Amino acid sequence: VFSSVTSILNMSIFKDQFVLEDLIQELKKKSTALNFGPLQSNGHISVQGPFPAIKLLRDSLLLKAKSLSEKDKGEESKPHQRPRRRLQQHRLTTETSNFIYDADWEKQVVVLDTDTYHYMKYFYPRTFLVNDDVVISNITDGDITTVYIEKAGSRADAEQVLRVKEKIENRSLKLHNALRKERISFEEQTADEKRRYKQVCESLKPHYPHVLISLYDTHVDVVGNSSEIFEFIKEVSN
Repeated sequence: VFSSVTSILNMSIFKDQFVLEDLIQELKKKSTALNFGPLQSNGHISVQGPFPAIKLLRDSLLLKAKSLSEKDKGEESKPHQRPRRRLQQHRLTTETSNFIYDADWEKQVVVLDTDTYHYMKYFYPRTFLVNDDVVISNITDGDITTVYIEKAGSRADAEQVLRVKEKIENRSLKLHNALRKERISFEEQTADEKRRYKQVCESLKPHYPHVLISLYDTHVDVVGNSSEIFEFIKEVSN
């Protein structure tokens, strides 16, 4: 598992619209989990941090670029040169009302670590709670769970779908930084020993209300913060 990844952003596409230094400062404020390198003369900047945080930053910048593209189309006929706007006049956010969405934004996808997804479903079910205008589905493939958020009712709009996506992403990012996983393997245990392990795990569950304990035929997965799962496994072993 890679706890940190690095990406090179090409910010030069925004140089005609914004003062890049201001834009970078705004990104730093919004993406506190990421570390930004120095802005290069060609508009490139290195960003390092958890993959969910980098993906969230990428999605925000894609929305930003899409919004500017739509605005540029409407201003092509104007002869005057557009000045570079300061961020105070046009802030980087995924919630501004002037974004223009098409059908592509009526369906959103979030890729999650499967253990994080199960933890969210168990301890934060309201994250996936939506009204009748939005539907959430998921497909799990091993360690990866893909969550789909789509319009369901005629009253739903793309912004509604996007807000649900952001809620899931924000929660998953916080958990990604906090959760750890340990596995108790049953490969060398007899059937009686496996049964005893499972009974002990079940009996300890109430004492660890913030730990997700998943029992399988071959192993037990324990997901939570590092100190709690360490204490849990220690008690099981004893």
